[in-house]
Amino acid sequence: MLFPFTYNNCNLEILHHNTFGSGGAPLVVLHGFLGMGDNWKSHAKAWAEQGFQVHLLDQRNHGRSFWSSEFNYAVLADDLLRWMDDQRLEKAAVLGHSMGGKTAMTFAAQHPDRVNKLLIADISPRTYPPHHDLILSGLAALDFEQLTNRKEAEDALSVTLKEAGVRQFLLKNLYWTSPGKLALRINIDVLKTKGATIGAPLAEDVLCELPTLFLAGERSQYILAEDHLLIKKHFPLAQITTIPNAGHWLHADNPTAFSAAALQFLKD
Repeated sequence: MLFPFTYNNCNLEILHHNTFGSGGAPLVVLHGFLGMGDNWKSHAKAWAEQGFQVHLLDQRNHGRSFWSSEFNYAVLADDLLRWMDDQRLEKAAVLGHSMGGKTAMTFAAQHPDRVNKLLIADISPRTYPPHHDLILSGLAALDFEQLTNRKEAEDALSVTLKEAGVRQFLLKNLYWTSPGKLALRINIDVLKTKGATIGAPLAEDVLCELPTLFLAGERSQYILAEDHLLIKKHFPLAQITTIPNAGHWLHADNPTAFSAAALQFLKD
């Protein structure tokens, strides 16, 4: 649903979310860069059947949520705080993937009283150099005055992006604004300038003593063995689990193992 923030009795922006399950333990899921909450629907439905009330949020400049030129982890964490306040959600488990993981880390460090358990999917607290330039330039180059269907958009992206799976993931951002007229749900004009922001590290002095699970993709380079000390520095109670046969999109590459690890942690 589309949900207006109300802060100090003033309507602010609109944040989109979907909820699965009712009356169960709340679990908030934050997607990664260029993703959306809908990417997590299969897991949300399964977790709802396990007794959780799962909230899939679209972060600003993504999915069906509002667009803004202001974009960093501080404002993304503040968005989550306001959303929880307006939902009268006092406390929840929070799961974040990639960019969403950095948002979740920031939020948990700032508001530990609002988090039961923290799950971080395939991202470390460290700095990541900008590495989405090819993807962002490919998306920014899509000319929707000329492209009339999804196949044409995929063909245009294939010039620079050779991996079919990556193209399919990105093309989930396409939608019809009117018959024959496509557009992107992501705010590409802002996001294409935010490579350094997306890769920003957690603040040096952050210490979060919440129960935390870091889930790493076996084939991913986002959480390396040398990251474990840094993770433990910021999150001394952290467990680190590797999901086999999975890359950065570990929840899609090996959904069974990913879900089993997440549920075991949430239910312990």
